[in-house]
Amino acid sequence: MNSVTPEAAASRGQSGSAPTLLYLNREAIAALGGGSSRLYAEALEEALTLHAEGDFVQPLKPYLRSAGKEGHIADRIIAMPAHIGGEQPLSGIKWIGSKHDNPQVRGMERASGVIVLNDAESHYPVAVMEAGLISSMRTAAVTVVAARYLARQGFQELSCVGCGLIAKAQLTSMLEHYPHVERVHLYDQSGQAAEKLSEILRVLFPQVRVTVHSSAEQAVRQGEVVITCTVTDTPYIHFDWLRKGAFVSNISIMDVHKEAYILADKVIVDDWEQSNREKKVLNQLVLEGRFSREQLHAELGEIVTGSKAGREKEEEIIILNPMGMAIEDIACARRIYTEALKEGVGLQLPLY
Repeated sequence: MNSVTPEAAASRGQSGSAPTLLYLNREAIAALGGGSSRLYAEALEEALTLHAEGDFVQPLKPYLRSAGKEGHIADRIIAMPAHIGGEQPLSGIKWIGSKHDNPQVRGMERASGVIVLNDAESHYPVAVMEAGLISSMRTAAVTVVAARYLARQGFQELSCVGCGLIAKAQLTSMLEHYPHVERVHLYDQSGQAAEKLSEILRVLFPQVRVTVHSSAEQAVRQGEVVITCTVTDTPYIHFDWLRKGAFVSNISIMDVHKEAYILADKVIVDDWEQSNREKKVLNQLVLEGRFSREQLHAELGEIVTGSKAGREKEEEIIILNPMGMAIEDIACARRIYTEALKEGVGLQLPLY
C-alpha cells in the first residue's frame, strides 16, 4: 500500500476524489507501536497538557445501559466524543462496550469497541480502528504518567487488585517504565486469574518477585503504588489499609471507601466534570455535601504542566480517581493513525 501523508488524507473529499477511511485492526495497531507503553505515555502527556491549556472539546460521555438499573455496573456501552488541538487537530469518538460476564460466559474479553477519527476541517471520517488495545493501554498510561508526579520516588512495592486484561496492561506498562520496582502483589477473586497474570509477569520480568495474596487487604497493605482493576460496584478498600506514602491509582473507580477520600492528603481527578457524575463514590460524597471542587487538590493535567504541585511529602497518601477522558483515546489514536499513514499500514475502505 502506498504511504499517504496526514495532509493528503485530510484533503480527501475536497479535491474531487472519492473519500476513503483507513481501517486498523488490533494486529496492525500493535505493529505500529500500539503494543508498547511508550507511545501511550507520550500521547497522554500531550493530552493532559492540552486539557490543562483548554485546547480541547469534550462533552460529557453518555452511558447506554440496555438492562437499566437492574444491570451490573460494568454492563454498558459508552460514547466518548472529543476534539483535540495541537499541531494536528482531530476529532473522534470511542464507542466502547463492556459486559462483566463476557470472559466467563462467552470466552470473550470484557470490553470491546472502535475508535472513529474525523478530519477537523471537513468533519469527514478518516479512520476506524479497534479500540480494546488502545483503551487498555491508554488507561495504563494514566497510571504511568501519574506515578511520575504522585508516587514516592524509587517506589519498590506495586499492588494490583483485579487480574484481567486491564491489570496486565497496567502492570506491564508500570514495570517497563519503572525498572526499580522489586515486588508485585496481586489479588483477584478468581485465583486462577491471579495465578495466570503472575506467570505472565514472571516470564516478562524475571527480576521482579510476584506474590499472589489470599485477600485484597493483604495485597493493598503492601503497596507503595496501589492499582485497582476490578468491576466491583461496592467499595472495599479502607483508608487504614493504605500505608503511609501510598499512591492509589483508582482505575476502576468504585473500589475505595468514602472515608479514604476524606482522610487522604490529596485527591486528584483527570477531569472534574467527568468524575462528578454517575453516582460513583466521589459523586456520592458531593451529593452528601462531604466533598466539593474546592476540596479537590487538582486535575491531573494541572500537575503535569506544573500549575499545581504533585507529591510534596514522603508520607502523603494520594488518591487519583480517573474516570477516563475521550481526549486521551483520541490523542493515542491520532499517534497511531499518523504512523499508519507514514508506514502505509492498514486497509483503505471507500466511504461510498
